[in-house]
Amino acid sequence: MKEALFYETLGNFFVQCHLCPHQCRIANGKAGRCRVRKNIEGKLYSLNYGLVTAVNLDPIEKKPLYHFYPGSQILSLGTFGCNFQCGFCQNYEIAHLAINGDELLPEDLVKFTQRYQREGMIGVAYTYSEPAVWYEYIFASAPLLKKLGFKTVLVTNGFINKEPLEKLLPFIDALNIDLKGITEEYYHQVCQGSLTPVLEVIKTSVMYGVHVEITTLLVPGLNDTYEQIEELASFLANLNPDIPLHFSRYFPRYKFNLPPTPVESLMRAQKLARKYLNYVYLGNLPEIFNDTFCPNCGALLIRRNYFEVDTSGLLENTCRQCKNKVKVIL
Repeated sequence: MKEALFYETLGNFFVQCHLCPHQCRIANGKAGRCRVRKNIEGKLYSLNYGLVTAVNLDPIEKKPLYHFYPGSQILSLGTFGCNFQCGFCQNYEIAHLAINGDELLPEDLVKFTQRYQREGMIGVAYTYSEPAVWYEYIFASAPLLKKLGFKTVLVTNGFINKEPLEKLLPFIDALNIDLKGITEEYYHQVCQGSLTPVLEVIKTSVMYGVHVEITTLLVPGLNDTYEQIEELASFLANLNPDIPLHFSRYFPRYKFNLPPTPVESLMRAQKLARKYLNYVYLGNLPEIFNDTFCPNCGALLIRRNYFEVDTSGLLENTCRQCKNKVKVIL
């Protein structure tokens, strides 16, 4: 355990957490909605500090990040706990069921990462569960990794308050933010969260110049209407039309038993979003290779065959054919 950041003490041994917009008011001996920030005699503690429930060396495309060092690998690790309760959670075993993990303190993570260092391995991704509720650990370890030249990535639901986000962003190179949908109703009913703070996190991250990609899991009949897709794509395009958007296919999982998202729905969403955004991809569809094309001349920039990646269409970050500058970090 480690004493948490971003909380205040109240009377009668109560504390209030200010890490995320839930602003949990927590009684002595109880934990917040994330399950991992607990009030012990009037002090708030992080229960998952230094505890790892999953670790793998992954292609960067699995995060998914398609415009951030394509073809590279990244050490991915996660803990337990989450500040959402999404009924379709893909990693519910560790996000909502696990209550412990193997200890890997920040300095040990640095050594662990160095052991995995090889050509094409770029750094560490905090993923699998929600990294926002692992804040103290990331805030301690990410600066150490950055000092050694490693890249740091968050795969996050974006449900975090502005102050902790802004203190962390200088140590983060890229984010994939899971924009669940584009209505407050969907966030309240399906995720037990709220939309507006997530939109603010996306805006802030883009403003800070951190590389941002967005993933939206399309759940049939809940967040996949024409109007919702158009509003979501329009919001991102107003920030920057070069933001990559990944529409991911839903499959029955956790508490949801709706049938999988029809492939046709995903392809319609992609076609509509491309009216606003230059790069729109489809996930959880093995038969779709998701190549990247130049938005200026249409030339093939990046060919993807599952996790085999060919970037020969790029000359540094420009299109070889028309010399147009492209938003890809190599």
